Amino acid sequence: LEGVGLVIFDEFHERSLQADVGLALALHVRSLFRPDLRILVMSATLEAEPVASLLGGAEVVRAGGEPYPVETVWRDRPLEGWVEPVVAATVRAALAEHEGDVLAFLPGAAEIRRTEELLAEALPPEVDVVALFGMLPREVQDRALRPSLPGRRKVVVASAIAESSLTIQGVRVVVDGGLQRIPRFSPGTGMTRLETVRVTRDAADQRRGRAGRTAPGVCYRLWTRGEEAGLVPARAPEIREADLAPLALDLAVFGADPGQLRWLDPPAPAALAHARELLGALGALGSEGAVTPHGRRMAEVGIHPRLAHLVLRGAEMGAAAVACDLAALLEERDVLRSGGGGSGWTPPPVDLGLRLEALREGRGGVAPGVEVDRGVVARVRQQADALRRRLGAAGAGRRGAVGRSEEPGLGMEQVGVLTGLAYPERLARLREGSRGRYLLRNGRGVVVDPSDPLAGEGWLAVAEVDAGGKDGRVITAAALTRDEVERLFGDEIRSVMEVAWDDVVGRVQARSVRRLGALTLAEAALANPDPAVVAGALCDGVRARGLGALRWSREATQLRERLGFLRALEGGLWPDVSDEGLLTSLERWLGPFLGSARSADDLARLDPGEAMLASLPWELRGALERLAPTHVEVPSGSRIAVDYGDPAAPVLAVRLQEVFGLTETPRVAGGRVPLTLHLLSPAHRPVQVTRDLASFWRGAYFDVRKDLRARYPKHPWPEDPLTATPTRRAKPRKER
Repeated sequence: LEGVGLVIFDEFHERSLQADVGLALALHVRSLFRPDLRILVMSATLEAEPVASLLGGAEVVRAGGEPYPVETVWRDRPLEGWVEPVVAATVRAALAEHEGDVLAFLPGAAEIRRTEELLAEALPPEVDVVALFGMLPREVQDRALRPSLPGRRKVVVASAIAESSLTIQGVRVVVDGGLQRIPRFSPGTGMTRLETVRVTRDAADQRRGRAGRTAPGVCYRLWTRGEEAGLVPARAPEIREADLAPLALDLAVFGADPGQLRWLDPPAPAALAHARELLGALGALGSEGAVTPHGRRMAEVGIHPRLAHLVLRGAEMGAAAVACDLAALLEERDVLRSGGGGSGWTPPPVDLGLRLEALREGRGGVAPGVEVDRGVVARVRQQADALRRRLGAAGAGRRGAVGRSEEPGLGMEQVGVLTGLAYPERLARLREGSRGRYLLRNGRGVVVDPSDPLAGEGWLAVAEVDAGGKDGRVITAAALTRDEVERLFGDEIRSVMEVAWDDVVGRVQARSVRRLGALTLAEAALANPDPAVVAGALCDGVRARGLGALRWSREATQLRERLGFLRALEGGLWPDVSDEGLLTSLERWLGPFLGSARSADDLARLDPGEAMLASLPWELRGALERLAPTHVEVPSGSRIAVDYGDPAAPVLAVRLQEVFGLTETPRVAGGRVPLTLHLLSPAHRPVQVTRDLASFWRGAYFDVRKDLRARYPKHPWPEDPLTATPTRRAKPRKER
């Protein structure tokens, strides 16, 4: 800033990324080299105190009030449905009730065009309807800003571009639709999408002020007083929501650590890390994060790092002219627009090559129903020419007086490669068996309309995507070949051995794969994969299908229940055999038994009981048999299986006649846990459940005897069960 005494940041309330970075660097320069440097921050709506504090306690100078009073009118009830008809009706009413011209705010070009159509049908011929938004040619914007001709009135239907800075001559009425469209960058997808949101309070105040610039006015707000209380005070600073790649490159070139700068709102660490990752992929930053010579050249080009990389690499490839054209196209609004309307509207083709042809040949249409926006074309040409001059590439692609390239086809075949250079993570491959469905290198899915000419291309370099929904919609892209992908990203392609469970076919698939991010370039079956890796993949298969993928015999199930009983009783000494516990530890207990298994059928032939038992230390196996026996012998001599299904109350289900003479309830766990006896009738139906057998013999037995001896006369029902002989059989015939 040699020779500069004062730096002024005007309209600072807009909190653009460039303004925040510029202020942070100006403060840094002042602290290091220029203590005499003065800094002035100006705004009509900014909260001044935080900025004054950032500037080191700077003086706040206030200029109060509006030039003219503005009356505010709110709706009686909330707006429902489309905003355009309500804006049009309010404009008609305002023209009838008030003097002067009308300025109406809508969120974007589509809403503005629809409102224009509604007004054109309803307003008298002496009222001119003029649109005002960023993609319009300069002459159309100038028409909106000029005063109306004598005897005529004007309605300007505008986007947020008219909120500040511009004074539209003659405006006395503002109609505020209450919506704005803002870009939001997602570090997760690496994409920016436009979102339509409620206007913020400070933006609404800016819009209202447009009605009082030259005379008293009125502002119609298409929301209620109650809704106004819920408006967000101000839009979030762009530094919180923007793509931070330009900021990260500027700071790297400047040599400043973001943590050492003074910020009104510091950049988010995650977003900054994502930006640095991108700069590394573009070759702008080295492995240690320092700027490379290529990164310095990118910063000198003065456009987004993606596009600067495209232009510089394009020049190295001998395609400087088309690279500059393409960069200018990508930086501006789309030069193509659909000529259709209503329900039949379809987006323009995605092909960037068509846009370059329109730019270079200047023809009126490139496809049926598609128009070329000449205003945008003019701006793109100016940008491209400026880039060529900056690169010293005039000889590679000068334009004549009519704006045609001297060599129209030079470099056009490299559009896909150049686009891939700018958006390496958005390289896309067609999904097998589909048309228009693609997978990006970063793993995200995108779609191209199946009717689009590029929808069948095997590979695309995607520039712009509508990031909404599960799969984003491709807006612009260019085709390229598999060989071009190999040449462009050859040093980033990795050959890996993949051994994984395929749940669709129910087996482990082993293959050698060449990958570029999430994209598969080639694959071949792997004959002899590592058995340990295969075992891990089989375990993944069991996790995917659940423990039911294994064959749980009665013995295996009982073993699992016995182990569960002991773990509940004694804790972590015993393994966790719950579903979660077994699935988590599959590699430990099941892995050694997988052997040559490969498929779901192989898994179903395994014995999980044998595997669980083998995984126990030797001392626990002995303790298992002692503390949780599979069977208990009863007085009749039968060995009865113990049911450990309820670890809190193991069950012994035994016919009553087999425990005659047994005075104490059988116990397990070294005598600590009495079994719950299910005493059965001769027909194996429970007649009593007890954990106190002695008490049963003294009391409830006689009720059972009374109820059942007539029903089962072939079986003994002695008056004294403690002295009776236990038996598994009915009474001999002579005793019946």
